[in-house]
Amino acid sequence: MTDQPFIDRLVAELGRHLPAGLEQVRGELERSARAVLQEGISRLDLISREEFDIQQQVLGRTREKLEALEKEVAELERRLTP
Repeated sequence: MTDQPFIDRLVAELGRHLPAGLEQVRGELERSARAVLQEGISRLDLISREEFDIQQQVLGRTREKLEALEKEVAELERRLTP
């Protein structure tokens, strides 16, 4: 997963901060920076926002089931205790 708009913004910001003498090689530097950033980000173990949201929903349902089971166990323990 790569966040292309983020990479584009970062590369543009880097380009704006180039010293005046490097204006001639701006395009090449931006292409190189973009490639390095994309490769670095691709090495990270990232997931998409959609995958994150799905896992968050699964976690919410699991938490609800756990709370229900905890209540059930507490009720059973209460019944067994004299």
